Amino acid sequence: MDAGDEPGGEWAGGWWSAAQRCESPNFGPRPESSAVSLALIHSISLPPGEYGGDAIERLFSNRLDWDAHPYYAQIRGMTVSSHFLIRRAGTLQQFVSCDARAWHAGVSVWQGRENCNDYSVGIELEGLEGSGFESAQYRALTRLLNALVSRYPIDAVAGHEHVAPGRKQDPGVGFDWRRLMAMLSWPDRYFPENVTRRI
Repeated sequence: MDAGDEPGGEWAGGWWSAAQRCESPNFGPRPESSAVSLALIHSISLPPGEYGGDAIERLFSNRLDWDAHPYYAQIRGMTVSSHFLIRRAGTLQQFVSCDARAWHAGVSVWQGRENCNDYSVGIELEGLEGSGFESAQYRALTRLLNALVSRYPIDAVAGHEHVAPGRKQDPGVGFDWRRLMAMLSWPDRYFPENVTRRI
């Protein structure tokens, strides 16, 4: 048992006590040789640009009514998940244990290594790619990332756009990498080169 798994600790079996637990069935085991080394940031809103409803939880738990909105026809039948969702007000939900493999990255490569789901933690920010995010979300993300590196050998933080360029664009130009880096005070080596070059 890890120290973080002891009663009263922040972590229990890959679940973080600061997050609301909303279990998703969409996960699998990580390969035995894959340490959790990448934090992968996404953005999501369902329907796009609408915030505060329960559609994201329904999507991750396979309970979304595909006929409830015209946009859902584009994603009908998808079985996806993420480890965490950070709402606009900064509230945090966890859908999959960080010890397990969530289904968030799809076809992806980070620094020459494929299949990012195998070794990453997926963090969804409630938002629209290209639009901005709330201060409460940056605070919650900073707290979460610091908690993750206290338990897992994470040595990189990237966006979905960095591991699936041309296919994905989130979190997008509205995400303030400079702000996150200042709040974390981590070395530049943790972040994508094209991010650090802009700063």
